[in-house]
Order: sequence, then structure tokens, then C-alpha cells
Amino acid sequence: MAQNFHSNSQLPSDISTAISRTAKPSSEFYSLFSEEEVIGIIHALEIRREIPLKYSYKGRGAKIWNDFYLKYIIPTWYRTSSVEVDLLKKNFKYFNDNIKSGEKVNIVDVGAGNSYPVKNFIQRLNKLGKVNKYIALDISDELLHLSKNNFRKWFPLIEFISSTIDIENSSIPKVLFQNQAGLEMDDTAKIFFHLGVTIGNHQNRDEVLKNFRDSMGKNDFLVFTNETGSNSQWDGNVRGGCKYHVEEIYGWVKNNIGIKSEDCELVRKYDLKTDSIVANMKFRHNYIINFSQMGIDKKIEISEGEEITIWRHHKYEIPKLLQEIESSGLQLIQYNTDKYKSHLMVICKVASN
Repeated sequence: MAQNFHSNSQLPSDISTAISRTAKPSSEFYSLFSEEEVIGIIHALEIRREIPLKYSYKGRGAKIWNDFYLKYIIPTWYRTSSVEVDLLKKNFKYFNDNIKSGEKVNIVDVGAGNSYPVKNFIQRLNKLGKVNKYIALDISDELLHLSKNNFRKWFPLIEFISSTIDIENSSIPKVLFQNQAGLEMDDTAKIFFHLGVTIGNHQNRDEVLKNFRDSMGKNDFLVFTNETGSNSQWDGNVRGGCKYHVEEIYGWVKNNIGIKSEDCELVRKYDLKTDSIVANMKFRHNYIINFSQMGIDKKIEISEGEEITIWRHHKYEIPKLLQEIESSGLQLIQYNTDKYKSHLMVICKVASN
């Protein structure tokens, strides 16, 4: 149902007279997001001064992410390894040993993106006849289309299923785990992947872990990756996603929200409140962002000097990670790090008590 956000009071005269710029989200913006998602963006802007990163993977944002991944992350002749591919390789024996002879598993890839991180892992498992089907889940239809094209090219004989989901807001629908006839639940064990150090990008990590727990059975595994270390010790050097992906997102946000380049600047810093490294859009002038479609009528005031977060990443220190896992109802099975001890891969199950 459409919602109005009419205010009962007028803008304060000292603010309204100072405002000389208005931003109106583009027609592309309204075509990319559902009414519920637009309301979610408005709420995040009002309460947290943030446009959640997850929304930047829609539309052209899917190409931005894929281009970034192919250029800076996927192994090439001059960059022969990938942290996540290497960590999956390191953990392959554990999963292979825990899949009984003659049995198969379902791979559930949450935040599947272009599916490259799991390609080699599935290839090895499939050669042993241990893959039943692959379920790709993502908030972005465009990324799911990319995942489908890639996966069917690599593994034409493995069943492919996809669906849009926001793991921060809901658990995974059980209907995705039904058999082909859709009549009863498929009791095949599942390996849930949440790769791409994505857990550190979420605003509500606790809720994400709880949604995974609610989606899992007693024989299922959850595997996720993230960076390790103290966020507060960030040296200020921008690299990787904090540089290349952020720069593209910054342009994507400006274009879709309707903010002129000369009216803002990109600021990267450590944010104490969220214990995260953030990339913010800092406004050089007073602005009103006017949402006025889909039955929504809402104006958000942004004052000169205010900042809106468009990218965030939280590194984990191990004690805090273990605390979050336990409080969500999950049980840590094992974790290991890459050779530089900068990234870790975590394997969990549903807690038995």
C-alpha cells in the first residue's frame, strides 16, 4: 500500500530560506526499487543518514560490481590467487569428509553476485558426484541473471534455481528447498555460502546471522568470509573496494538521487559509532531530497556539512566474531585465515541447545 509522509509542520524559516538546491530521484531510481524498498531508503536516510550499500547492486550497479570483481579480484596471470577461492580450497577436505558416500548437498549461495567465488569449489565437489543443485540468492535481479548465465555455462547439468532476497530483512523461504514437484521438503543437506566479505557490509549483522540460523536445518552448514582486524587502526589508505568500488557507487548515487557533483564530495573515514570504515557523501550546500512518486510524498532535509553513508565495512576481531555467532544461535565449527591473516573463513552449524 502506498504511504504518504506528509509533515504537519512547515520547514523552519531559517532552514528553508537557506536551501537553494533540490534533488529529485531519477525515473531509473523508481524503476529499480519497489515501494517497500524506497520507503526503506527514506527511513535509512532519516534515521541513520545512510543509503544502504545493498541497494547499489541493482540496475547499473550490478555491472559496476561485476566489472570491479573481474578487474581486481578474479585470478589472472599477474594475480594468481583469490583470497576466497584459496580459503574454499583450504576447507574443501572438511566438507568432502562430512558428506557421506552416496549423498549429495545443495549449495545455497546468498549474495551470489556473479557466482565466481564458488566456481572451483563446486567443480571439485561435482566431479565427486556430490552436488544436487545450486540455489543463487541476491537482492539484485541483474546479478541473478549474470549468475544464471555464468553457472549454466560452467555446469549445464546441475539444476539452477534463483530468487531475490534481502537476507538482512528475512530468512530464506522454505519453498526453495522443496523437491522438483514442489510437494514436499527436500531433506538434502545444504551448504549456505555468504561470501565476498559481505557480512561486514551489513548494517545489522546480528539480524543477518539470525536469519541464516532460522533458514538452516541441523545438518546444514553456514560459510562466510570477512576481513579481520581492528577498524579503529585503519591507516587511511584507500584500496580495494574502499577505493574502486566506492568511487563507482558514489557516481551511481549522485546520478540516481539527482545530486550535482559540485555540491558534494566523497569522504572515507573510520566511524566510531558503527566501528566500521565508511565512505560518505558530504554535502557542500543545504539540500532537500524530494521523493514524490509511487504515492510517496516525502522531503528529507540535508544541511551543509552533513554526510550520508553510501558504503560501509566492518572488520572482525575474533572475540567479537565469536560473540556474535553464539548470540545468534549458531555454533562455530572452525575458522581459518589466509596466509596474510587479513581474511578469515568461518564455518558454523545451528547450535544444539
